[in-house]
Amino acid sequence: MNQNLYVVIMAGGIGTRFWPYSRNARPKQFLDVLGTGKTLIQSTCERFYPLCPKENIVIVTNEEHRAITEQQLPDLQSSQILTEPMRKNTAACIAYAAHKIARINPDAVMVVSPADHLILNEDEFQTTVNKSADQAKAHDKLITLGIKPTRPETGYGYIQFLEGKGYLKKVKTFTEKPELALAKKLIETGEFAWNAGIFIWSVKAIMQAIETHLPEMAEIFEEAAPKFYTTDEKKALETAYAQCKNISIDYAIMEKADNVYVCNGNFAWSDLGSWASIHDVSQKDENNNLKQAKTLLYDTKNTIIKASAD
Repeated sequence: MNQNLYVVIMAGGIGTRFWPYSRNARPKQFLDVLGTGKTLIQSTCERFYPLCPKENIVIVTNEEHRAITEQQLPDLQSSQILTEPMRKNTAACIAYAAHKIARINPDAVMVVSPADHLILNEDEFQTTVNKSADQAKAHDKLITLGIKPTRPETGYGYIQFLEGKGYLKKVKTFTEKPELALAKKLIETGEFAWNAGIFIWSVKAIMQAIETHLPEMAEIFEEAAPKFYTTDEKKALETAYAQCKNISIDYAIMEKADNVYVCNGNFAWSDLGSWASIHDVSQKDENNNLKQAKTLLYDTKNTIIKASAD
């Protein structure tokens, strides 16, 4: 178990693509969308328990979801749940978490993961994370996890990488959600992986990258950081977020930095970004129906039926 490894789980989404099942008060990450008996955020958190001490896991969510986060993750302390005063996309979220962690452990390595993805072959996933964390600690590298494409998926981002020795490949380009014809061409080249949106880097490396590519945001958080872990943190954070640009870490950093690498994993992954993706990864009946409800079906095929257990 790596004492210097910290896990940041981003849980600030509102799950609009799963309305009406997902609502503002209980978005996708707080739902058992796969019928496993665990919500997505619970499964994500447990996935990292073998890798680092539980106290090194940090959840970043919106202020309105603090209570449900504490309810679903009772093993974590309240201080491990960071709440954003407003939604400003992933760059601000990661900058906030990095500054919090850096004040505790400036030698930390961060894993940043969405709260609502599906990962199978978890042993292989954990091995991949550990190998990448070792590289992130030893070198100034921003690492993202890639998945070997199994189909020309138009709903995922793609990473083009350069061939080379070792399991880390230098990233050449990012392509965001291509049209079907282009997706087919990308797969045919053998040079592209799906972008899983899971990042691994040292806090020093990501803070330096923010300073280089988002200098205004870097300055904002440098000013706010001395107030972290004090009674003035909430007010300082509100001021910081009010000034921050609304931008993703992908556009702001990963597509611009020259020290970005991909580690291609051999684990099954889905971002569970649509009802169709949930249908794909779930067990179906003989008519290709996904049924999570007490109901009788007649002449029904290729359908998702979901209702409360009551």
